[in-house]
Amino acid sequence: MVCGLAEFERARDQVTSSPEMLEQLLFGRGSTPNGAPAAYAHVVDDGPGSPFALAGFALWGVRASTWTGRYSLYLEDLYVRPERRGSGHGTALLEALAQVCLERGYPRFEWSVLDWNEPANVFYRAFGAEPLPEWVLWRRTFDGS
Repeated sequence: MVCGLAEFERARDQVTSSPEMLEQLLFGRGSTPNGAPAAYAHVVDDGPGSPFALAGFALWGVRASTWTGRYSLYLEDLYVRPERRGSGHGTALLEALAQVCLERGYPRFEWSVLDWNEPANVFYRAFGAEPLPEWVLWRRTFDGS
């Protein structure tokens, strides 16, 4: 599904993770100074008898805000297999993450969306979210070796 997401986002050549790396990211210990995971995932499936092992996933983490003095939830990736879109899985994943925010007292639930991805923009607006046009995502990359 990671490669499917990358292909959809026209960035398949940028995927360098392996299943082992993702396993370490999600289930490895010692990822943070206190040994807590640095990343979390919610998954959705169609239940027994489904032809798909998983229908979709949401990969997320927490980030701190000096303005609120609290943590917030940051959604890194949300993906539902194309053949399962429209079945409510994406909404269920977003609602589950919103519930995490409420349970943990996080005041913000944020993510980034490609500007050309109009179906995603429509979907997120229907969820009650709005873009922050005054903020621009910046990135500096480093060789991971």
